[in-house]
Amino acid sequence: MSVRPPAVAGQFYPQDADELRSLIRGLLAECTPAICQPKALIVPHAGYIYSGLTAAYAYATLDASRIRRVVLLGPAHRLAFSGLSLPDADVFATPLGQIPLERQTMDKLLELPDISVNKAAHALEHSLEVQLPFLQEVLDYFTLIPLCVGSADIVSVAATIESLWGNTDTLILISSDLSHFHPYAEARDIDQHSIAHILSMHASLNHEQACGATPVNGMLLAAAEHSLVPHLLDYRNSGDTAGDKQSVVGYTAIGFTNISEAGDG
Repeated sequence: MSVRPPAVAGQFYPQDADELRSLIRGLLAECTPAICQPKALIVPHAGYIYSGLTAAYAYATLDASRIRRVVLLGPAHRLAFSGLSLPDADVFATPLGQIPLERQTMDKLLELPDISVNKAAHALEHSLEVQLPFLQEVLDYFTLIPLCVGSADIVSVAATIESLWGNTDTLILISSDLSHFHPYAEARDIDQHSIAHILSMHASLNHEQACGATPVNGMLLAAAEHSLVPHLLDYRNSGDTAGDKQSVVGYTAIGFTNISEAGDG
């Protein structure tokens, strides 16, 4: 069995399992879910001291009894490549344990254009990894399909998501931060514009607005096809949490529900 070990434990989140679990539970305890059981989420991926509370607002909406499968897409930070990459692994590990990957489904995905196996792309990538401890704490047993997104066409990303859409037991999870390294007030203006685009279901974000613009845009195309309704769950930036206000990174949590569930909460 091939294991992708944690690469950023002790950097982006605590390496000690008890400390990590306590931190996540504390963050979740601060959140009142604004919606129930979204089909899709956009969640930030910075260190937990910066974006952990915003992430918690997203994860607090999940019903552990329903989710059995997570499709996770995040942008590549460490390696430039074209298309979408799958890991060469059977499980992903964190200090909280191991998460099984859907190998059979992943092998089937390789029949789609723009998808390949790229072990190096996943080896040090934090955009996917930082989501895993939250998932492990909030959900019961689940399988994972992790996709690292490089330079890719958003129509291809949408088609990939569509092929994995599944039923109510499948969560589509998009990992993305917003603007990077602007002064506080300027960043808020940029981010509010970006959030407005997302809430209007406009698949037009660029990488100055969001590092995960490509997977976000692809998911918005797929979500529109399924008539999902977006909900802003939280917004803040690093100047609101653990950083100074001279150069900040923006974070948002946005959930997407089916029309029939849009009024739940």
